[in-house]
Amino acid sequence: MITFRPAGPDDASFLAEMLREAVNWRPGRSMSMAQIMAEPRLAHYVTGWPRPGDGGVIALADRQPIGAAWWRFFAEDDPGYGFVAASVPELSMAVVAPWRGRGVGRALLREAIAAVAPYCRQVSLSVERANRAQQLYLSEGFRVVASDTDADTMIRDLDAVMDRSVADTTTQ
Repeated sequence: MITFRPAGPDDASFLAEMLREAVNWRPGRSMSMAQIMAEPRLAHYVTGWPRPGDGGVIALADRQPIGAAWWRFFAEDDPGYGFVAASVPELSMAVVAPWRGRGVGRALLREAIAAVAPYCRQVSLSVERANRAQQLYLSEGFRVVASDTDADTMIRDLDAVMDRSVADTTTQ
């Protein structure tokens, strides 16, 4: 059974591992943790975790972490790859290899969306077009708002998530 819990300060090293999984999604790509942490545009997804405004969800199987989805706000002068505005957090996500293709990513994404929705109106991310995760994001309501040669910046509006949450609590 898969369970979820909020990401906390003790999860910094696991989030760094998940960043490495996200960066190395493509077969044949193998950046080491040292290489990732030496690259400021990658390292800033986890450096100093957690900062004010950071949040996330950890997926667990038998109490062992198997995936994470976390968000962070970036400034215009230090953007993430999926940056759209300083008021829109950027979502990062990864699942350990043995658990991919088993629905963990979709469940994790849904948990993260529900967790971030009370704090903002939108969430963004960046995904390489060759990554099959792009289809997951599209199927979960993200839309492409910008593209470069091999990646898309996607955004998801969260108003409907909050509207549904309010309706759920008022009908109980």
